[in-house]
Amino acid sequence: QVQLVESGGGLVQAGGSLRLSCAASGRTFSNYRMGWFRQAPGKERELVATISFSGMRTYADSVKGRFTISRDNAKSTVSLQMNSLKPDDTAVYYCRARLTETDDYWGQGTQVTVSS
Repeated sequence: QVQLVESGGGLVQAGGSLRLSCAASGRTFSNYRMGWFRQAPGKERELVATISFSGMRTYADSVKGRFTISRDNAKSTVSLQMNSLKPDDTAVYYCRARLTETDDYWGQGTQVTVSS
């Protein structure tokens, strides 16, 4: 089992920044591919960014150039730096740790609200 706890969400004006953090515990963090996903009201959950155990990153087109995902294997944390935020970024943001189809965990989510 892996436990994931997100923090750092909140209310910010358009153009502002937030930094989300996810603390993991329970298994060898460095083995897992980590990701951030988000779900806006009435919409499906979507991928925001992922980072592999080796540090390779992927981003959704909608956040490229504005968001940066990073990980600290020594501290078992993954972060999402979000800059130039837009009202469309408003959503609940979820941290995910995945090793295999059955070794796949989600955090409880943290709300990000961007006002116009």
